[in-house]
Amino acid sequence: MPLGVYSLDARIQLARKARYSLDVQYYLIQDDRTGRLLMRNLRDAALRGVRVRLLVDDLYTVGGDPMFSGLAAFPNVEVRLFNPFCCARQSITSKYLASIADFGRLNHRMHNKLFIADGAMAVAGGRNIADEYFMRSASDNFVDMDALIVGAVVPDLAAIFDAYWNSPQAYPVGAILGESADRAQSRRDFDSLVDDGEQMMLLVLPPIDILGYGPIRDDLDEGRLGLVWGTAVAFADKPAKVMATSDEMARSMSVQMNVMDRVMAAKSEVFISSPYFIPGPMGVQEFADLRKRNVKVTILTNSLAANDEPLVHTGYARYRVELLSTGVDLYELSPTRIQHNKRLMLPGTSLGRLHAKTAVIDRSTVFIGSMNLDPRSASKNTELGILAECPQLAREVIRVINISKLQSSYRLRFAPDGQSLEWLAMDDEGDVVLTEEPDVTPFTRLQNMLLAPFVPEQQL
Repeated sequence: MPLGVYSLDARIQLARKARYSLDVQYYLIQDDRTGRLLMRNLRDAALRGVRVRLLVDDLYTVGGDPMFSGLAAFPNVEVRLFNPFCCARQSITSKYLASIADFGRLNHRMHNKLFIADGAMAVAGGRNIADEYFMRSASDNFVDMDALIVGAVVPDLAAIFDAYWNSPQAYPVGAILGESADRAQSRRDFDSLVDDGEQMMLLVLPPIDILGYGPIRDDLDEGRLGLVWGTAVAFADKPAKVMATSDEMARSMSVQMNVMDRVMAAKSEVFISSPYFIPGPMGVQEFADLRKRNVKVTILTNSLAANDEPLVHTGYARYRVELLSTGVDLYELSPTRIQHNKRLMLPGTSLGRLHAKTAVIDRSTVFIGSMNLDPRSASKNTELGILAECPQLAREVIRVINISKLQSSYRLRFAPDGQSLEWLAMDDEGDVVLTEEPDVTPFTRLQNMLLAPFVPEQQL
């Protein structure tokens, strides 16, 4: 599901059609029209008798505490916070300042994204729950990827959810925020929050998405899903990764190792989409080894201008020359070029940023998940992903990557001097060649250049 509005509608439809259970796990659920839309449908499912379990990481819950505690006040609903902060919940800064002695634990977060309906259908991938992940923000939107999943792998995903739900790191929301003295009033406040406002507007869906699929709501209504079939395995970091006392201990629990092992076993071709891409010396060597075996490697990541975490770009930029020297094809998404890519359906003049975390190996194996190829995914956050053996799915994911790569990105290459970099794109008038980071001001270039030597790579 590369199209944001289709992906959001899939979650809403599964919530509306659920009969028995909804298990929902996210790094971020924003108190905006998208977050409220989902929360309203979770409440409605609970009122029908569906058991609802909601697990959310506690980092970005600022401002959302009444929403989470309000949902928990309804029958058939449990809400838990993962790796919670103790107090001072007015802002992320105040949360950390009040818990500075516990920074080592709190610097580790649950980055998983998972939605399971009736233990039978699941949505997994890169999207959090907020306007910008579904092309609903007026200013900035993420180009992302999810998959709708059925079959034998869903019980494995359910087991992953249960492991997190039952872990010592997951706390009932009432234990952190305090139990409501008047649950009826909490429910009324929640109803007032989610039943009025823009979230009540119907989602407007185009007739088909980028890949030619129609809305999942139509398929579900007809009882006939258009699926591609393959063999898949689901895997996730252990919840205890957030309690790791060293990066080495955390990396030993990381799904990144599983994915890179599969990448390194490639025989002919690798496509990677990673918004935050910091390969490190070891990663550069691994990609170099692939190129020595004539494996073609194509990597799509964010440009400096597209990156919502500019300091992360400094970690990536350190390795561009080495990667290009090995023969890796590097593409950087442009936030302005993507505005002209009608297939992605960005609203108005909003900027686009890459957020999809996918890989395709030998045009047959596909990874879709929450994991970036960066140190934070390896040693700080917990991650979840799926590896599927399915050539048809591989073709579709490559097609989506190519749409961004060819129409919305710059290709990096060496300048004639063989050392400096150039950014190349194709326009109607011909080639566009730039000799500096595109779409950013000289001040931003200078700022990142000055900060780069002082940024600890393991924190990126």
